[in-house]
Amino acid sequence: MSRQENPVVNATVRRWQLTETLKQLRDRSGFTLDEVVERLQDRGGKWSRSKVSRIEKREQGVKDYDVERLLDVYDVTDPDVREWILGLAARADERGYWLGIRKDLPEDFHGLLNVEAALIARRQLETMVVPGLLQTPDYTRALVIGANPGMAHELVERRVLARAARQRVLTRPEPLRYHVILDETVLERPIGTPSVMRGQLARLIDAAEAEHTTIQVLPRSVGASPALDGSYSILTMPDPIPDVGYTEGPGGAVFIEDRTEVRTCIERWGILTDSALSPVDSLAWIKSTGKTYD
Repeated sequence: MSRQENPVVNATVRRWQLTETLKQLRDRSGFTLDEVVERLQDRGGKWSRSKVSRIEKREQGVKDYDVERLLDVYDVTDPDVREWILGLAARADERGYWLGIRKDLPEDFHGLLNVEAALIARRQLETMVVPGLLQTPDYTRALVIGANPGMAHELVERRVLARAARQRVLTRPEPLRYHVILDETVLERPIGTPSVMRGQLARLIDAAEAEHTTIQVLPRSVGASPALDGSYSILTMPDPIPDVGYTEGPGGAVFIEDRTEVRTCIERWGILTDSALSPVDSLAWIKSTGKTYD
């Protein structure tokens, strides 16, 4: 359990860390929910099985004094560990720069925005468009206009600026470790003018040459593969939060937390990385595709 907190960790991730930590502490103690409640009865407060369960599932907030009682039940005596966990509880509602841009992004996207600034690594399959973290402003603008005909110019530009602000995770002192697999059709789908596409492919080339970013191209010749199920991401957040899946679609955005489903996502990712071109060959492919927009 790491006690070092990334300075950009935001409120959502702190809450996620706190509840996951409390759940892991209970698991290590070997207590059932009922046993925890029984041990809490003499420590004050109103406790029930459902309350402890809701806290662990992030369906209910938890006060710092209740966290202290839980730490006592779980026999957490290390002062540094207690200080770290209580710090998460005390600062669970502090929020950062993303508040200034969330109003300019679709409502369904807010869940990812709340954790993106704190991600340590992200593995992302994209089958339709260049992922937002790698888009140029011109590509974003053409994409937003194309997907939202009639959107007011001012709102379009706010969306463009908001997406650019998200890209700070790739330029911070300890940048996001970013591994992207792009379906070949993403490179061939013209978004905007040929000039826009040339600029976008140049941006991908620059990103592919960065130490913390890996880009692979999945050729159409691969045929049937897990990519046919659509785009998704595997998100790695600070300890003790386990990897989670993330996907977006017409029905909204969804975090995938079920451990069996996450393992399936990771297994499919392994198949995709083996099927895709190597990073070196992918870079050559992107450069070659760029010539088609001359």
